[in-house]
Amino acid sequence: MSTGEQNDDIDSAPDMMNRSVIRAMTLLSKVGNYPDGVTATELASEVGLARPTVFRLLLSLSYAGFLVKNDGAFTLGWEIARLGRRADPHRVIAAQVQVTVDQLALELNETVGYAVVTSPTTFDLVAEAHSTHLLSPNKDYIGEDIPLHASATGKILLAGLEDEQLGTLLATPLEQFTRYTITEPEQLKFELAEISARGYAILDGELEEGLYAVAVPVMDTSDNVIGVLSTSGLDQRMKAAHIQTFIEPLRTAATNLTEILYRHQT
Repeated sequence: MSTGEQNDDIDSAPDMMNRSVIRAMTLLSKVGNYPDGVTATELASEVGLARPTVFRLLLSLSYAGFLVKNDGAFTLGWEIARLGRRADPHRVIAAQVQVTVDQLALELNETVGYAVVTSPTTFDLVAEAHSTHLLSPNKDYIGEDIPLHASATGKILLAGLEDEQLGTLLATPLEQFTRYTITEPEQLKFELAEISARGYAILDGELEEGLYAVAVPVMDTSDNVIGVLSTSGLDQRMKAAHIQTFIEPLRTAATNLTEILYRHQT
């Protein structure tokens, strides 16, 4: 969409709507695309509005706490974070999910996470619990963008796609994170077929060397994937145990989560 078209969209809002509010919200959304900050001049060029108008709206948003101005650049403010937490669509069930995740992490003594499937190709990690091991990957992935092809959770989603959907995704080169990352489409397709057949996914050093993970789908009562439950830890420790040591507890917990989440949704 060109800047002229964007400007037309803003100015063609119905009369009952306040154009200044719409412009301000448009700018606020655009600022979210620039985590390191963006200037009024840059935004004015992007949305096709006059710089003085953009600058005035950005200052107003800063005064209200929605933006922060630093050295001429604007970033999202704390008020956005506060409202975002309250608007979290998963917060109602988060406590129930966390109980299951905590119990499973205690049983397996490895990191456990639950991700909500938000679309056929996107997910949101909403709950996580860590192990007590001193030697353990301790990165918190909640809120992070996790690649589909280099995560056990992502592979579960990819394995459920139709051939046409998968082909579209694989038309774009796959990013390599370690020497073990699968970037060859045909090799990835072969692994996804195995995942689909056995019902669980494995990650072995493909996102971070030394990181091993196992994931299973969480289904609704119509067998649609609504989430993914995973456990992860150091590769040497986890690979020394039989895979069923993780699969069976994960599947049991996944069944429990299905009951909890479906009961909540109904």
